[in-house]
Parts: sequence; C-alpha cells; structure tokens
Amino acid sequence: MVRHASARGNRRFDSYPHLMGAKEFIEHKLWELKSTDRKVENFSSKTELKDFIFKTIMSKKFRKFSVTPVDYLVHIKGAIENSIEHDLPIKFIWPFGGYKLWRLKEAPEVDWAELFTLIYFAKWLKPITDVYKPGVWFDFSSDDVIVERMNNIPKSDTESYAKSFQMIIDFLKSYLPENFKFTMTPVSSYYTPEEFEEDLKNKIEKMQTDLGGLPVLDDRSKRMVEMNVKLKPNQDTDPLWREKVELIHQSYYTVSRRRAYNRSKEKILVFCTSMDNCVAVGTTKTSVAKFWPGAGGLRKTNESFIEYVLSPSQIEKQKFTWEPISIKGLSGKNFNQIRIF
Repeated sequence: MVRHASARGNRRFDSYPHLMGAKEFIEHKLWELKSTDRKVENFSSKTELKDFIFKTIMSKKFRKFSVTPVDYLVHIKGAIENSIEHDLPIKFIWPFGGYKLWRLKEAPEVDWAELFTLIYFAKWLKPITDVYKPGVWFDFSSDDVIVERMNNIPKSDTESYAKSFQMIIDFLKSYLPENFKFTMTPVSSYYTPEEFEEDLKNKIEKMQTDLGGLPVLDDRSKRMVEMNVKLKPNQDTDPLWREKVELIHQSYYTVSRRRAYNRSKEKILVFCTSMDNCVAVGTTKTSVAKFWPGAGGLRKTNESFIEYVLSPSQIEKQKFTWEPISIKGLSGKNFNQIRIF
C-alpha cells in the first residue's frame, strides 16, 4: 500500500490510495501545495535567509542542469539580496511562446502541460514563501506579439491561449499561499504598436547586416522552423522561406524592451532546458519539454501516476488512452479528458 505525504486538507488520499485514479492523483498534487505540516525554519540573520533562498532555488531535486556560466550564480545571489534589502518578492522570469503549437489537437488552448508545469514550479519555490513574507513572484513573459507574423498563427488563437493560461493562474490561487504570485506579461505591453514595429524593423536590418544576409540553417534548425510554422498558400515555393522566418525569429529576440524586461538584474531567469544565464529546471520532475509546443499526460505506475510534458515527437512514439476527467474550477476544451500512457 502506498502512503502519500501527509498534508492538512488532503488526508482522504492517505486513507484510500487503492482508489486513486487520474482525477484523485491530480487533486492530491494540488492539495499538496496547501500543506502546512512542513517545519518552518527561523533565521537569525539576513545572511542565513539569503543562503536558504539560494539553496532552495539551486536544489538538485528540481534543477536539471548546471548553471552556466558560473557568473550567473553571482547574478542570482544579487537578485535575492536586492529583493530582501527592499522587502520585495523574489522575482523569477520565464520567457515563452504564448501560444499552443497548432499541430496539437489541444491547440489553441492550454492543457495539462501548463497545469503540471505551474504545480511543479510552485512546489519548487513554495519553501521560500514559508520563511520570507514578501514571497515569490513568478512571471511568464509571453512572445505572442510575434507569433502571427513568424508562425502564421492567427491572433484569435493567441488570445484564446492567453485567456486559458490566465484561467490556470486563477485556478491555482486557492491552492497557493497569498505571497506566491504567478503572472503572465505579454511583450506587447512594453510597447505601443508603432514602437514595436520600429524596434523590430531596426533589429531585422541590423541582423541582416551582421549576418551578411539570411541565417544559415542546419537540418535540425530547418526542422524546428518547419514544425512551428503553419504555412501560408505558396509560402514553401520560396526556397529560402525557412531562413526568412528564422531571420525574424533571431531579430525578435534582440528587441530592446523584451531583453531589458527579461534580463533585469532584479530577476532570475528560469527555463526548461540548458542554456546560458538561467536556472534550468524542466517542466515536471520527469520532463524537460516546453509546455506550449507540448501536451500533458500521465504515465501509470503500480498504484499511482507520474506527470509528464510530452513534445510532439514523444507523443507520436507513445501509445496512450484517453481517460475522462473533471476537476472543479478547470474549464476549457482540454480538461475533460487526459492522456494515460
């Protein structure tokens, strides 16, 4: 018999583990976030508090890769110190696409991948909220402003995604402490439309000058472009269509206000895979796939489940069934069933 971690408000799961299906498993994960049984540490100095917060962020239980370069560790400590000195939340930033990959049946709305990811992040950082009153602010920086132009995804789809992503954030509020805040901030909010167009135009021109033309793509890069772009009629008759899309992609990453917002000295950048100047934690305990071009599912174990975020290629390789499910407060077309594999 499996005995689950004790937490006030979810002891019914301890008593009936043999009844745990997908619904009960997910509800159990949610109620774990409400646990108040953990021993709260008291710190005699700000130095001890800073050390605890740093160790929590760097926990190998959650972190999938080393932080590189080592100079970024200095940045993380500086961001922690700045927040504590000014009595502000510890600030985290996650840049992401702001849409659901059009190839997935789940598109254009969020699905279990987004929910599992946010639960995972909350479990990772919740110990900070137990000991530091200003708590945690985890912001998702959405790149939806470029998706229509770059990937031909209609604005109506990115709007649907943003609305459903906010639904997930609102849903989790009742399970999280008041000093743990998730938000989503679109890059478009830093600009007027005219300002953004001017900035992007200048960055594209500079990128072309720096590159001496269009980017040179290897086979892997070409496949990534092909996966994300929903081709317009006759777009692929241009042999350089991939390179032209990638030029927009690379140029967009350098627009000034996006970079300034995401790379602020006060924020700690988080991502799922290994890259320089970030804390790479994956999207669940077992997954490093991005949640927006992926889908969520559960793998059955002996008496429980393991949550996954699956990339399109992983989905193609898996055999799965759909299990009907209903959890109060979760709405939208993707939360009435779940993949079981």
